[in-house]
Amino acid sequence: MPNIRQPPELLPPADRLPVDHLPVAPTHTRPLASGERVDPHRHDEHQIVYAGSGFLAVTTDVGTWFAPGTRALWVPAGTVHSHRAHGHLDMHTLGLPVDENPLGLTAPTVLGVSPLLRELILEYTRTPRHDRTPTPEVLRLRAVLLDQLRLSPQRPVHLPTPTDPRLAAVCDLLHADPALPATLADLAARTHTGERTLSRLFRTELGMTFPQWRTQLRLFHALRMLADDTPVTAVAHRCGWASASAFIDVFRRAYGYTPGAHRRG
Repeated sequence: MPNIRQPPELLPPADRLPVDHLPVAPTHTRPLASGERVDPHRHDEHQIVYAGSGFLAVTTDVGTWFAPGTRALWVPAGTVHSHRAHGHLDMHTLGLPVDENPLGLTAPTVLGVSPLLRELILEYTRTPRHDRTPTPEVLRLRAVLLDQLRLSPQRPVHLPTPTDPRLAAVCDLLHADPALPATLADLAARTHTGERTLSRLFRTELGMTFPQWRTQLRLFHALRMLADDTPVTAVAHRCGWASASAFIDVFRRAYGYTPGAHRRG
């Protein structure tokens, strides 16, 4: 099982850390304190990762996916990934053999979690399941869970990691201050890069426009602050929204409920 360790806030990149190889993806529930991390590791099986409260950030070499309580993350077999908890939470992980892939997913993907799927995940992971000869009751529970998983909509909750140094410099500025009121032209001037070049890099390397990426970044930081019980108005201000109502509207459209409901669990 990979080691869990407390921060420092910044860790070396995943490719500089040892990678644990765990042939079987565990099915269990594991409590994590706010800020705790699970070191980079990979499984020979697929895995579903779900946090019922707070939110969980899952990082690979191409970016970070973040999953609040209405989302779960599909991690394909063989994917090197690490976890970080924001807010105290129970991390529910569910392993599936490589031949069980209800949605045919080949890359990490955030999935919508219905109330029924949530209860199925909680029940299935309540007891660690290491055996490969489950009881008829467990098989029925698993079949219903997989049926619900097939109905899960995919959600674009992904913050890609840039590799181009010019783009990385811009993204670092915004990570350091999500509320920075800078246009792409301003950021281009600060990093000595052409505005058109940056616009092209956002589309070709990160797969989204600059405004789309900045919205994902701000939502990521907003979830982190909400998990730390920061008031909604303060989160809106620190993440760059013009007003609390504007923040609430974007958050509701992204996650299906308000920031206040998220803070209440």
